[in-house]
Amino acid sequence: MLITALAILALGMPSQQRVHSLTGNIKHHDGFESKILGNKRNLIVYLPPGYEEDKTRRYPVLYMNDGQNVFDGMTSYIPNQEWRADEAAERLIRAGKIEPLIIVGVDNGQMARADEYLPTRAQTKFAKDPIGGKADLYGDMLTKELMPMINSTYRTKTGGTHTGILGSSLGGIVSFYLGTTRPKVFGKLGVVSPSIWWDDRLLIKQTKAWKAKPPVKIWLDMGTKEGYEGLLDARNLKRALEAKGFILGKDLAYMEAPGAQHNEAAWAARMEAILLFLYG
Repeated sequence: MLITALAILALGMPSQQRVHSLTGNIKHHDGFESKILGNKRNLIVYLPPGYEEDKTRRYPVLYMNDGQNVFDGMTSYIPNQEWRADEAAERLIRAGKIEPLIIVGVDNGQMARADEYLPTRAQTKFAKDPIGGKADLYGDMLTKELMPMINSTYRTKTGGTHTGILGSSLGGIVSFYLGTTRPKVFGKLGVVSPSIWWDDRLLIKQTKAWKAKPPVKIWLDMGTKEGYEGLLDARNLKRALEAKGFILGKDLAYMEAPGAQHNEAAWAARMEAILLFLYG
């Protein structure tokens, strides 16, 4: 118990009892093994209302990074603070505001999270040794191992028109990177509070260097209490996207969330808006 308490204090996490917070038709796939990355992770799948009744209908899919934090307060990094993606989807689908969709929460690689979510390997003040550089391998894991399993298990629609990828912070980086480098696979991108500062603002540099605009739809946001540099980076990435031909309200959405910090509670508050833009 002492070790647990010390760990909680070191992580700055509140010591409180966790409770399950799952809504709707939820399926678990524990211990999914990747030969490409050489590790295992859990998957959690949300199925839309009506999935079990209509055995012929197929559905678009949204893959969400940091799957531990997507649906359940029992597994979220901060106890009981999660994206509430299942609740948001249930409300919008039942109200007829978005098309019914499948959401797949893909757990991160824990200690390998930064390596898997960052496209380049670089030094940072937050770690002693260089980190990153495995985003392409993570993308291969998704497209060559995980997605075939999902597509064979559930009635999915495939291709970029029907498939999205969404994440926050470092998960926002990998969502943007994989979507813009593999637009035929991921055509709907949720780029939430992305860590644009990574590797001397690599995402902005890569965007400016594009020879052609990728055929994707992008949600980009930042909270106003995530720091002035974060807001400036988000604005500069938005401008770079517009310079490449993205149009606000059409294939680009941009939000500066008033008073929002860098946490799951803030991201949950705008989950409905994200789903409305990408799947409305």
